[in-house]
Amino acid sequence: MFSIRDFLSINNRSTEYDYEIALAGNPNVGKSTVFNALTGMKQHTGNWTGKTVNNAQGNCKYKDTSIKIVDLPGVYSLFSQSKEEVVANEYLKNNNADCVVVVVDATNLERNLALTLQILNITQKVVVCLNLCDEAEKYGIDIDIDELSLQLGVPVVSTSASKRMGLNNLIDKVIQVIKGKVNTFEIKSILQCASEDYSTYVSNIYNKCTDICRVCVKKNISYDLSYKIDKIVTSKKYGIPIMLLLLGVVFWITIVGANYLSEGLSLFFELIKDKLDLFLYSINLNLTLIDFIVNGVYATLSWVVAVMLPPMAIFFPMFSILEDSGLLPRIAFNLDNCYYKSGAHSKQALTMAMGFGCNACGVMGCRIIDSEREKNIAIMTNSFIPCNGKLPTLIAIISIFFADSVYKLSGSIITTVALVILIMFSIAITLLASKLLSLTILKGQQSSFVLELPPYRKPKILSTIVYSLKDRAWFVLLRAITVAVPAGAIIWCMGNLTINDITLLNYCTDFFDAFGKVLGLDGVIIMAFILGLPANEIVVPLILMSYSAGGSLTGYSSITDLSQILISNGWTITTALCFIMLCLLHSPCSTTLITIYKETKSIKYTVLSALIPTLFGVFFCLLINLISHVHIFF
Repeated sequence: MFSIRDFLSINNRSTEYDYEIALAGNPNVGKSTVFNALTGMKQHTGNWTGKTVNNAQGNCKYKDTSIKIVDLPGVYSLFSQSKEEVVANEYLKNNNADCVVVVVDATNLERNLALTLQILNITQKVVVCLNLCDEAEKYGIDIDIDELSLQLGVPVVSTSASKRMGLNNLIDKVIQVIKGKVNTFEIKSILQCASEDYSTYVSNIYNKCTDICRVCVKKNISYDLSYKIDKIVTSKKYGIPIMLLLLGVVFWITIVGANYLSEGLSLFFELIKDKLDLFLYSINLNLTLIDFIVNGVYATLSWVVAVMLPPMAIFFPMFSILEDSGLLPRIAFNLDNCYYKSGAHSKQALTMAMGFGCNACGVMGCRIIDSEREKNIAIMTNSFIPCNGKLPTLIAIISIFFADSVYKLSGSIITTVALVILIMFSIAITLLASKLLSLTILKGQQSSFVLELPPYRKPKILSTIVYSLKDRAWFVLLRAITVAVPAGAIIWCMGNLTINDITLLNYCTDFFDAFGKVLGLDGVIIMAFILGLPANEIVVPLILMSYSAGGSLTGYSSITDLSQILISNGWTITTALCFIMLCLLHSPCSTTLITIYKETKSIKYTVLSALIPTLFGVFFCLLINLISHVHIFF
């Protein structure tokens, strides 16, 4: 059993260590879990490929030995096709490590051994960590560890990193290998492969894996539940409906739960606002400056937090639980044919799913796509998926014009169904945009890849919730706050600075009114989307601010109040449909645009990422408005 006294995490910035060991292995074998257990760090582990993109480094102290541990990116081979393979290959070839720990999945040993044999071609300072032994036992897989060690010529140690079992033995064996106390020997038949052509090399590697497993592995599986579930979940007949049903459940829980949390946060921020107002008066601050701080900066900031945080606090943990259970790769599998036909990469389905929480996170998640061309397609189309900043707005408008009320069970179900239909529409537009990009500015050869379907696992609910709130929700919220503060200042200035007794905001809304009417909207709505660039959450408050001719963002106490304001200002079913289209399809928020630039290093792709969805939105608004007028005419 792993002993906390044996492993004491120390400052990972320290450069003083006795040995350096590297953790290598395929994706999804528990490599990051081993790393976390040894170092005490919190490298996130997920039940799908592509989680570790860059090297993570940490230190641990075992007895009297200080060890630096490097967690290499998860790769399937060292053939230098992807960035991850290049990083791992270069590190191993440079012999940076005193010992390489190859982490393999005991439930899928044959596939994992291919990388092990390739690493053995580079170095014999290797210890094989046979991880997930508890799961292998559960599936009826029996591995002869002594025979496996004999076949490979290096020590093999069985572990279950999630339960911290076998880690003492692992480090003991590593130190023995480094000090030369364990004899390792080369396997001639493996090393000969390196001098042969590529296809022969690959063939010999996999043949050797099969031969080793034939003598080392015994399977006594009489009932494989995962296989039987997959026959349903990934089937052509049931796969997509199950995915939509699951998505609907997640959205319904988010819709119902976020309403209560948003209401509570709004009341809390109102109390803070009153206290802040009194405090600024008490220190004799200029009245205009007080209005600027309270009704400008603070009002915008509090609105963004109150509206944005509740859906994130619910959606992100549920998304992470689906990820940890192994369901997300099944979504990619079900959509594989659709993305292939659109000229995109199937892993784009995973980054698309991340976009539901935050498009900025979805853009960063595109790193898991090896092909640069297909990665850029995924990045430039991620904003077609409505993030949690758009969801509250969509929910409110759907509830007013197409459902009874989100506070009633029937209303929330209707809203959920309508939202799922909109999601299906946004996915279809994503595929269409991907196809257009693949035929024009991002033409090229479509790559092939192997999509691994990991086993279903019981998610670690508590740790998953903590991680999703801390590393995802908090990260996105901080970015939103960063842009909300200056946005609040600009909005206040436009709503309060006047020329001939007319505010700058009114000048702008009047200027855009004719264009808005062509799109089935008005100038107020168009200006709200322009000023809402820093955060999608402030579009509705900006609309209310303009309609009320107030100098600060205006919230609404209920759906009924919002309904009365919108209808009294001329909103119809056509207005609502056009607004929904533009809400779905418009420029990404400034946070996402900044992320796109950081990921692509291209101003061209960043500008196109803003223009393309906006052009789609304008087209559909024109179409809806035209159909509406034709219907009225007849």
